[in-house]
Amino acid sequence: MKKIVECVPNFSEGRNSEIIEKIANAIKNTNGCTLLDVDPGKSTNRTVYTFVGEPQAVLEGALNAAKIARKLINMQHHTGEHPRMGALDVCPFIPVSNITMEECVELSKEFGERLSLEIGVPVYLYEYASAKDYRKRLPDIRAGEYEGLKDKIKLPEWKPDFGPDEFIPEWGATVTGARNFLIAYNVNVLGTKQQAHRIALNLREVGRGEEEPGLLKEVKAIGWFVDEYQTAQISMNLTNYELTPPHIAFEAALNEARKLNVALAGSEIVGLIPLRAITLAAEYYMKNENLMLLDLNSKIKLVVDRLGLNSITPFEPDKKIIEFMIEDESKEPLVNMSVRGFINEIAARTSSPGGGSASAAIAAIGAGLATMVGQLTYGIRKFEDVDKQIRAALPKLFDTTQSLIPMIDKDTQAFDEYMDAMRLPKETEEEQAIRNIKMQEGLKKAIDVPLSTMKIANSIWEEIKEIARYGNIASHSDVEVGARALEVGIWGAYRNVLINLPTIEDEYYKKSILNEAEEIVSNAKKQCEQVLNIINDRINQ
Repeated sequence: MKKIVECVPNFSEGRNSEIIEKIANAIKNTNGCTLLDVDPGKSTNRTVYTFVGEPQAVLEGALNAAKIARKLINMQHHTGEHPRMGALDVCPFIPVSNITMEECVELSKEFGERLSLEIGVPVYLYEYASAKDYRKRLPDIRAGEYEGLKDKIKLPEWKPDFGPDEFIPEWGATVTGARNFLIAYNVNVLGTKQQAHRIALNLREVGRGEEEPGLLKEVKAIGWFVDEYQTAQISMNLTNYELTPPHIAFEAALNEARKLNVALAGSEIVGLIPLRAITLAAEYYMKNENLMLLDLNSKIKLVVDRLGLNSITPFEPDKKIIEFMIEDESKEPLVNMSVRGFINEIAARTSSPGGGSASAAIAAIGAGLATMVGQLTYGIRKFEDVDKQIRAALPKLFDTTQSLIPMIDKDTQAFDEYMDAMRLPKETEEEQAIRNIKMQEGLKKAIDVPLSTMKIANSIWEEIKEIARYGNIASHSDVEVGARALEVGIWGAYRNVLINLPTIEDEYYKKSILNEAEEIVSNAKKQCEQVLNIINDRINQ
């Protein structure tokens, strides 16, 4: 799974449409960046840009935008209602998928350092990126604003983290750092503004003050009445959805509403939401209601229904879930081919895709066949006596099938990276050394990918045996083909590990990988035979 970071730079320009557009274009034209929103404010004279992508792409996008701002924004002429201290006032990096806060902290530090070096401006760190308690909160750093920065920047305690400790009149200073993803979430109340606000006070972290703290951590909330919708709402900012996700906020609001004899009527996500927040909600409702849903679309529908996300406007996953907005099929060209196209690509006069990608595809088909038989058993009345066993096996089979599919492209990509390393120049000793390092790195990746395929595929033998024991016997040949395909896929990935091992210079790595791979391929052979024997015994009963 690729790492996704959100970046939300705030520029001190909200009136000049030409400047606003040029900054937006700098982000859009950065390879790997997806610009999600541009929100200018005339009274604040400030524009908030929201874009996402993989870490290095986002870093470059933020730098490209800042370089345009350096040329076009002059803080000496800036006025506006919003507090500010610089042309690029604040630039947070926010973890969305498969990336830690610590990684975003390092990304913000790299951005701050490069910004100071490349355009010569002072930069402060805030939130998780700052090591100084008095310099963590944005309002504290920005106190005195642009007008007070001239004197403030000279104070030892306000020396910038990066860049010159001098006042740059046309720029001011920039604040960067890492923070949690903020979900703007509103719950509809069939009652008065006052009732909505009472619930909000009970929910929000600060509650009614120190004597009466609220129920939910990392939540800010107020109650209001929205004339446009003709309904009261509890308006919440969930500042750490890992601690308090939307479904927990909704269920807490529902409980408080019952105490007031007030009804709730669904909710809405304002802006975007990470996929993980949706899957957390799905897992919660599936567990509470003893449901088994496999595919992501079904899980999303469950969450939309339970939270009433269609109550105000239709919840469109492709426009509301961040990951869906930035899906890039070019990252998986083989997976997105037709079956005919994939086979022809393998048959072409090129060395990739080859056996590694084919093995991953075969293993995925094997896992998929076992999943199919499980699904042909689950929910059928005559198989209700084995419902417990099928429910236990099916989710892992389905998830493993999905995990094997990306390995098809990853194997080819790893091989291509190794070939790129082989093409590096080798005229001088230094070039030869660099080439050798890159080749060794490429070889290890070309080994690690098929080894990962082996590990993933090898993890579901117990589940396949359960399907063999309890699955619809009318589909026994599908289980047999699935088991054999999984074994062949593991064996094929094993052969791709072996072919790359001899030229590895790290003997410890070579030995440990060989031992692990041999153990897996041996286990796969044994487990496959057990599956076939189970089926054979059932047929001959």
